[in-house]
Amino acid sequence: MTLLVTGGAGYLGSELLRQEPAALSTLHDTLDVNDGDAVMRCFLKHGPDVVIHTAYQMGDAETNVRGAYNVALAAHRAGARLIHLSSDLVFDGVHGAPYTEDDEPRPILEYGQQKLEAEQLVARIHPGAAIVRTSLLYGPPDGPQEALARHDDVEFHRDEIRSPIRVRDLATALLELAGRDFAGILHVAGPEALSRTDFAERLRGAPVRSRLTPPGRPRNVALDSSRARRLLHFRHHF
Repeated sequence: MTLLVTGGAGYLGSELLRQEPAALSTLHDTLDVNDGDAVMRCFLKHGPDVVIHTAYQMGDAETNVRGAYNVALAAHRAGARLIHLSSDLVFDGVHGAPYTEDDEPRPILEYGQQKLEAEQLVARIHPGAAIVRTSLLYGPPDGPQEALARHDDVEFHRDEIRSPIRVRDLATALLELAGRDFAGILHVAGPEALSRTDFAERLRGAPVRSRLTPPGRPRNVALDSSRARRLLHFRHHF
């Protein structure tokens, strides 16, 4: 199986390549996913059997939406299976967490809206794609959440609930999914619903500053990953 990983320089992409050294990688600085022609040439050149699309850019709608469209179109035309990464932030946090794959997305953040738009494009262009929603990623190796927890001046929201998952566990699950014939939406996140404050304190091993979630941000977007645990063999370790 020839595996292609977009966003190989990122936190998740790097872990996928660590676990699967033979995989091909299209780093964002050498392949602009916003360039549809370049993406198509890359896919036709390498002929991947499976593509795991992890490339994204916080605050960049072009990369998050148009980039996802280009990758989905190229994967479909190249006859490759596609695993597209999405987010728990497609939910609003007030309509029934933990959210299942059948719950209606209602994003209230711009980033969540971008990820939902990308999901819809991917599903339409590549009906055989797997769309994986996940949550906060942490190490080892240490990643952005660990770095954030070490900052003394950061206030964490004590009523914002997420489902953190170790980056190694998510990568393992995605690689297993790459070998399965699954299409549709799948939640792959940690089994424990934690506030941002509790999560940061676990990572830091000490108390952190906290406050209530400000208006306009989702509160409880915990994900129900029971479908993934029935389908896959991955295990979560905090």
